[in-house]
Amino acid sequence: MAFDFLTVYDRHGMDALAVDAIGRVEGAPHAPQDGYSSIPMWVADMNFGTAPAVTDAIRARLEHPIFGYFFPPQEYFDAIKNWQASHNNAHDVEDRHIGYENGVLGGLISTVSAYCQPGDSVLVHSPTYVGFTSCLTAAGFNIVHSPLIPDNDGVYHMDYEDMDRVLEESGAKVAIFCSPHNPTGRVWHREEIEAAMEIYAKHDCIVVSDEIWSDIIHPGCTHVPTQSVSEDARNRTVALYAPSKTFNIAGIVGAYHIIYNDDLRARVEAASKKSHYNDAHVLSVHALIGGYSSEGNAWLQELNDVLAHNVQRARDFFAQCAPEISIARSAGTYMLWLDATAWCAKHKKSIDELLEAGWRVGVGWQDGRPFHGDCHIRMNVALPSALLEEALGRLAEHVFVE
Repeated sequence: MAFDFLTVYDRHGMDALAVDAIGRVEGAPHAPQDGYSSIPMWVADMNFGTAPAVTDAIRARLEHPIFGYFFPPQEYFDAIKNWQASHNNAHDVEDRHIGYENGVLGGLISTVSAYCQPGDSVLVHSPTYVGFTSCLTAAGFNIVHSPLIPDNDGVYHMDYEDMDRVLEESGAKVAIFCSPHNPTGRVWHREEIEAAMEIYAKHDCIVVSDEIWSDIIHPGCTHVPTQSVSEDARNRTVALYAPSKTFNIAGIVGAYHIIYNDDLRARVEAASKKSHYNDAHVLSVHALIGGYSSEGNAWLQELNDVLAHNVQRARDFFAQCAPEISIARSAGTYMLWLDATAWCAKHKKSIDELLEAGWRVGVGWQDGRPFHGDCHIRMNVALPSALLEEALGRLAEHVFVE
């Protein structure tokens, strides 16, 4: 490999929620018992250093010592347009369609606020990314769920009849569509998105398409942008992207929207401006420019190979050591969605006991219940191979033992 995905970094004391929150923050894994280090497998960031193209771009900007008021340079818009054209076959993105967002969740709330009042309903699929739950609830909106249903192969599917029913009964005028889906890792096929968009159109729903994971796609699979499936989808969808998952730079806050429809864009941008929170960060802008370069793309291609290998390695491990645990059949992201219902029933254990058994030996996997998984675990495998093997070894020796 041309890039380093093997170095195990000590992240303690480096502002890393993934390790420094363990045992200290509600919702984080509990601290391990003495003698075990913490292996972060919960928060959705990677334990790899970012692409050299990103750090080079930031370093170059730091050479100039003034960081006053600014606006994004043309290179920022060109980088996004080139990336969307080469990665998503979106050749019609113009500068005016692009808008900076201070995070995907901020863009989501701006969109919902443009069309809803507190107390109004918003449709979200379940299992549900916990960030959707927290931000929508904090803003006073009522979340209505439509469940994703796994088939016998662990592939999750939308229930279109249920979506239609929920929208009819709730009167929701905004729907959140997670593509690829977190936490299941599902990469939607074009015909699935088309069917969903027909239902949203029937109920005149504005769609917020969270496509932050769209670059983390396993080799041989393809992400289909929601806006690309029809002219109606193009005009009713706010698509949200960010380089943060792609290049492991969530700590350098920055995202962007693509909104083709002029009226839709005007309403969303008017809502976002009310709070005055949505100004771009100069280093975030240059981080994106660096990442969305040919060098950044080369790094991403190697990353996706590494992540696909790690996902398969973990799947093979569970198949051998805990075959009762079913894993969502993913085609993207680096998060595994584990259904431990059958394992817990066989071993007469609760999901709390299973989680604690891993936490005691430093395997920092995540409780799936806040994501609406009753007996589920979310597990991050974006780790150097040595760290992943250490985690799996601890599970084999201390957790999944007869």
